[in-house]
Parts: sequence; C-alpha cells; structure tokens
Amino acid sequence: QVQVVESGGGLVQAGGSLRLSCAASGRTFSSYAMGWFRQAPGKEREFVAAISWSTGNTYYADSVKGRFTISRDNAKNTMYLQMNSLNPEDTAVYYCAQRRGATTYTDSCKYDYWGQGTQVTVSS
Repeated sequence: QVQVVESGGGLVQAGGSLRLSCAASGRTFSSYAMGWFRQAPGKEREFVAAISWSTGNTYYADSVKGRFTISRDNAKNTMYLQMNSLNPEDTAVYYCAQRRGATTYTDSCKYDYWGQGTQVTVSS
C-alpha cells in the first residue's frame, strides 16, 4: 500500500506564496506519476499540476501556469508545489495523489492513492 501525506497549507494574503509538500511512503513502483488537485467549496475537484517521477516531465493547468511550480526530491520521495502570486481563486483544499505508471493525467480517476488534503486560504 502507498501512503501520501500533504503539508504546508495555510492562510496567506493575495500576492503571497506557499509551498506544499507531499511525502510518499509504503510500496514503491518502478514507474509512477504524482499530481496535485484542488477542490474549492461547492466546486468539483480540479487538476492543478502533475509530474512523472522518473523523467521529471511536468504538466500544469492553464489557471496556474507561470505561477505554480511542481517538483520532486527523489531522495526524500517527496513532491512539492511552489505557489506564487496567489489570489483568492486559489483558495481550496489541495490534494496530493499518486498513480502507477509514468504518464501524467489531468483526470483524477486515473490516480490510485490520495492524501487527506491541506487547506490553502488566500485572503484579498
């Protein structure tokens, strides 16, 4: 079994920055991808960014491109999401997810393991 645990959420003013972390543990696969999703109150869960663990290839939602950066630390088995220029529309619970296979997807159904989420609140 795989466990993924998010951390780093909090309250920040518009224009500010936060860095989320996602630590993975448990069973490892020869190839996998990880992603960040978010869900705001009353809205569906949406894709934010994803990274293929072996290649480092990344993919972003248009809404965060140029502001957010996804990265990984192989030695720590940890994924990060650096969020800059935050605005109130970024307020949501942010979830980390992992899937078996190196291909990154924007569809949350393609991911096998999920964390509990971390709240990010951006005040205006």
